[in-house]
Amino acid sequence: MERLNSKLYLQNCYIIQENERLRKKAQLLNQENQALLSELKQKLAKGNPKPNTNLIPDLNLSSTSTPNPPSSSKS
Repeated sequence: MERLNSKLYLQNCYIIQENERLRKKAQLLNQENQALLSELKQKLAKGNPKPNTNLIPDLNLSSTSTPNPPSSSKS
């Protein structure tokens, strides 16, 4: 039983590390998307004398990720 518990603990540690790696990658992709969106809005504003930026969605509003959920304590 103790061996199984140790194995599950190690798997949990690996999953937590992978989750953190993916969270950081998602944050970087979101920053890149925001920069590209800003660039697109600027280009559209230069092309139109009266730009309508409401046609471009705000990517932050459609985000379904939750910021750093609390981790449960282990004993």
